[in-house]
Amino acid sequence: MAIELRGVTKRYGATAALDNVSVSFGGGMVYGLLGANGAGKTTMMNVITNRIYADSGEVLIDGERAPGNDRALGKVYMMAEANLFPDSMKVEPALRLTKSFYPSFDMDCALAVAKRFELPLKKKVKSLSTGYSSIFRLTLALAVNTPYVIYDEPVLGLDAQHRDLFYRLLMERAAQTEQTVILSTHLIQEAASLISHAVIIHSGRILRDMDTAALTGAAYQVSGPAAAVDAYCAGRHVLNANSLGGLKTACVEGEPEAEAPAGLEFAGMDLQDYFISLMNEADRREVK
Repeated sequence: MAIELRGVTKRYGATAALDNVSVSFGGGMVYGLLGANGAGKTTMMNVITNRIYADSGEVLIDGERAPGNDRALGKVYMMAEANLFPDSMKVEPALRLTKSFYPSFDMDCALAVAKRFELPLKKKVKSLSTGYSSIFRLTLALAVNTPYVIYDEPVLGLDAQHRDLFYRLLMERAAQTEQTVILSTHLIQEAASLISHAVIIHSGRILRDMDTAALTGAAYQVSGPAAAVDAYCAGRHVLNANSLGGLKTACVEGEPEAEAPAGLEFAGMDLQDYFISLMNEADRREVK
């Protein structure tokens, strides 16, 4: 059971926001949907949730075509950016109203999450601060027991303490409900420990679709004197390189030898390092 995109293309004029994209999200995992601004992440999420239509290709939810299919679309919840509640509505009634649209909404969970975030239940939704408006939307998403939940930059406006609390609550809920979570974020370093599978998109195309452990194990860094690094990298696939004075560090795809050659050092890569190197390589290719 999964959300599947098969050959999906969406264009805005001459620009392909999604270019023949095929990818699936399932298995109760937390997916990191990663890419620079304008890469196609939000377009993909909007196509999945039927907010916009693809020009071609298919979107399936548990094997059913998604467009216009309320039963299939009801399995997916996307954390909304806008306040969709009446201006006069307070937080607690807004939480209760959500259950009328999503019968699986867990009100007890919502109240417990609100308490941990110290969300003011008696305050009007429209009068919440930017941070607490985000917390309100997070509370809704965390309490909706749909099989698939999509978060688009969920922690914008939150301080470090509240971001950490959200990450912990997300992992708790994912474990309890076996939900499949799609997390789109620019805070890769913070969220890396949550992400079990990374989908990296650039200019509307999927560059990588791999388990995080396999992804970060697919490249390494080599550093040392620039001439020695250049000699080592000859004939190898170098994603990115940086120089400082006479020293150089290169990101190389593949597995390193058991021991680095004399004068050089090997180091592993985390998800953010790999992402940045991959984006730099993709940008260079576009320029060419």
